[in-house]
Amino acid sequence: MSTARALPVGDPSPLPPLPGWIGSQSLQDLETMAFRSGAALAHLAFVAADADLPLALWRDRLALAAAEVCAGLAGRREGQGALRDALHLTKAGDDPGPAGRILRQWSRAVARPISAAGLARALEGIAPGRIGPEQIALCLDTAGAGPVDRAARAIEAVLAGNPRAATAALILGDAVLSKATGRDHVLPLLSLALKPRDMARSGDALRLACHRAVAGGARQAVPLAARGGGGQRGPGDAFGAGARMEKAPYRGRVRAGDPRRAGGGNLLRGLCGAVSRAARASGYGIPHGVGRQGGVRAAGDAPADAG
Repeated sequence: MSTARALPVGDPSPLPPLPGWIGSQSLQDLETMAFRSGAALAHLAFVAADADLPLALWRDRLALAAAEVCAGLAGRREGQGALRDALHLTKAGDDPGPAGRILRQWSRAVARPISAAGLARALEGIAPGRIGPEQIALCLDTAGAGPVDRAARAIEAVLAGNPRAATAALILGDAVLSKATGRDHVLPLLSLALKPRDMARSGDALRLACHRAVAGGARQAVPLAARGGGGQRGPGDAFGAGARMEKAPYRGRVRAGDPRRAGGGNLLRGLCGAVSRAARASGYGIPHGVGRQGGVRAAGDAPADAG
């Protein structure tokens, strides 16, 4: 009698890569790019439905990439590592600076379900008095022929009243796109691939740029879920990070009163707090000793029970 072969625990089935034709640079007319962006969104829906994918970690990783793009649009040169340091090396309640604020806005935007109130909190400090819950609610209800058209109109509406609010426009554009495609959280996508020259466009030119950006953003998002960009999962991305953090206990030590290690302690506390919240939201177990003591949270974030 044959026996069933046991599958190793933690060895998820591979995810298919994004088909190459979706990101093709040929025939970039509006109709063709709309078809390709629709195919990209359908593929992303398939990827996101994978039960083994820790969605909160995936969104958080994409938020970091989106923050890097927005920093560039603001004329800043910080990479992802510098953005992380700017936020997580800052004491809770202190200003993390322009770079850290951009990452904080994106991290807050993807952390909670899409709502006007939640996005208003994420956008706090951007064009104060001009982008409040009422304006955000109008953006979320933007009408259009399809999800990408709605997102393009939302981006255009935000920039019409706030030409320098590129970060707010991209966060709201991705929020509109995510809501229109049935997601309950913001998934950074348009923000990964829209270029500075695209932000100055309007009408059909902006719609075309957004369709192109959806396909380009999907090319970045899928490899972060499917390991190595070819469907083989391994160390380095959202799944492996969640699985390793679940198994490995936190044994960090920071010597009290040592100024040389104080920054490292803040970074460890911030990162461990962020990982524990993402793991909890994804249904993963929280690593032993991570996020179980008061005050362990990402710098600038409110406690988990703060609305």
